[in-house]
Amino acid sequence: GGREHAIVWALSKSKRVDKIYCCPGNAGISELAECLNIDMDNVKALVDLARYEWIDYTVVGPEVPLVAGIVDQFEREGLKIIGPTKQAARLEGSKAFAKDFMKSNNIPTANYRVFSSYIHAEEHIKLMGAPVVIKADGLAAGKGVFVAESVEEANDAIRLIMKERAFGDAGNRVVIEDCLRGEEASFMVFTDGTHIVPMASSQDHKRAFDLDGGPNTGGMGAYTPAPVIDEEMEKIIMKRIIVPTIAALRKDGMVYKGVLYAGLMIKDGNPYVLEYNCRMGDPETQAVLVNLETEFLDVIMAINDGSLDRLNVKWHLGAAITVVAASGGYPGKFTKGMPISGLEKIKELDNVYVFHSGTAYENEQIVTTSGRVLAVTAMGTNLKQAAETAYNAIGNISFEGMFYRKDIGKKAFWR
Repeated sequence: GGREHAIVWALSKSKRVDKIYCCPGNAGISELAECLNIDMDNVKALVDLARYEWIDYTVVGPEVPLVAGIVDQFEREGLKIIGPTKQAARLEGSKAFAKDFMKSNNIPTANYRVFSSYIHAEEHIKLMGAPVVIKADGLAAGKGVFVAESVEEANDAIRLIMKERAFGDAGNRVVIEDCLRGEEASFMVFTDGTHIVPMASSQDHKRAFDLDGGPNTGGMGAYTPAPVIDEEMEKIIMKRIIVPTIAALRKDGMVYKGVLYAGLMIKDGNPYVLEYNCRMGDPETQAVLVNLETEFLDVIMAINDGSLDRLNVKWHLGAAITVVAASGGYPGKFTKGMPISGLEKIKELDNVYVFHSGTAYENEQIVTTSGRVLAVTAMGTNLKQAAETAYNAIGNISFEGMFYRKDIGKKAFWR
């Protein structure tokens, strides 16, 4: 994915890195790493690869292998890997577990109920009314959350999750929670299980179309920094949410190493957790990592060694914006195999990067393979400049059915 391309790109900048492997990778990643067609849930093959190739560090990009326990298996083999254990990854793997965890540890979040019965969930909606938020309990690639403005919409969401099984076993249970109104933000931190280093704040754009219209997606763009998280708000988030989360995990016997992502709603000056992710966000990573001044390899090594407190992690003072180009029809049905043109023109531009998500080589040309195809990231001295650069750049790229949001970051610099 695009997140993994950004991780590979950041690691490749270090002269101490001899070689990078990526499984399975994509057309963009293949320019920087050797891509191997190993499925991310084939942990045995990944363990064998790491041992056979004498790989020093493994960095886990997506959530599926973390929830499946890849970290536990690598550690049993004495291999260095960056990410939380299977037990800790339940924070993302089960929204019900995460909500219960937050409630037990007094971490601010919306009031909620968990249901495994469709009938009981429907009855609760009748009593509760709308607006309300409906979430599939398990992993749903960022598409299992519905903000229902009416009882009818809420019932449709429950039916889609629990009866039509749109997300498979992820819909065995649903979480129904109060709808918090405010401004969303993404807050990611590096942690070695004891010490915590905040990343530059960011904001994702989940909806498919401009002005936050259309269905939820895996993310149509992001920007950093997020103005809603100023220095004072960062202190509040660390004190009320991040530090208590890591401490509670450690108290329960879970040493959390890697990246913790808190999806937040800032309401009336107070932060509330909407969700946890146990890895870097996508497309936030594409915007955030280009602003990392410290070598990413040093961060990875410090996380592994438990020495984050001795590393001075620095960030560029400017801004960055990422705009995702998607296949027509996404997040619904879309056509694959569309040739992509204009990528070479981007390489000539300063402070602009293209991170591939769903691309492959076919007949010596790069074609589309998924809903989110690629992301154009641009840096600037401020958000407005970064946005202008990103949109000028993405105008060079085209493929049949391509669409992208035209308003990424505008909320921030129109303030």
